Amino acid sequence: MAIKIDGKITGYEVVKDEAGAPKAGAGESNVVHMHEKLERPETLVGNTYKIKTPLTEHALYVTINDIILNPGTPHEKRRPFEIFINSKSMDHFQWIVALTRIISAVFRKGGDATFLVEELRSVFDPRGGYFKKGKYTPSLVAEIGDAIECHMKMIGMISTEEPDEGRRKFIAEKRAAHQERSGSADGRDNGDFPAEAQLCTKCSTKAVIKMDGCMTCLNCGDSKCG
Repeated sequence: MAIKIDGKITGYEVVKDEAGAPKAGAGESNVVHMHEKLERPETLVGNTYKIKTPLTEHALYVTINDIILNPGTPHEKRRPFEIFINSKSMDHFQWIVALTRIISAVFRKGGDATFLVEELRSVFDPRGGYFKKGKYTPSLVAEIGDAIECHMKMIGMISTEEPDEGRRKFIAEKRAAHQERSGSADGRDNGDFPAEAQLCTKCSTKAVIKMDGCMTCLNCGDSKCG
């Protein structure tokens, strides 16, 4: 119900509950959120991720530095503040510098920056991608997106989706059944999955084989038979 105030306001106070404590939300104004005007502290914490691809002779090192917001309070959060990519190779120097500056600007803008992962993953190299540990990577940019996702999962920005107990049991049974039929020492396995396995459209891992007349992924458990 709206109340019209005709007189001049001469004072105010915080509304408290019966216990005398401020009501929920009364202290939220002191919480610091990520925004582009937030000044960079003298020291930041971070992690470095190594990327070695068949596309380049030298490895790339992706460093993501984080800022700690509201340290020592219930609202403490660790959020990415800047990103650097370094390598001995100068082949991609120009676009890497541009990419790191744009991503860092998005980080400092605040809000949900997790969309960067899918945006980078959707970049395809016109020369074709490559397989790394059985997983298909469409481009070097996409692998940088994987590194950012790994970091965001580590600091809690992206939740880690683990298969439930039933799905884990199903995957374990399928792997055991395949090993029993083919044997793991027959030279056909490439890493954890068979060399003849096909690419899974769900998890982008070369782990799909035909078992019991049904195409089944040995990595994520996706099956055409449900």
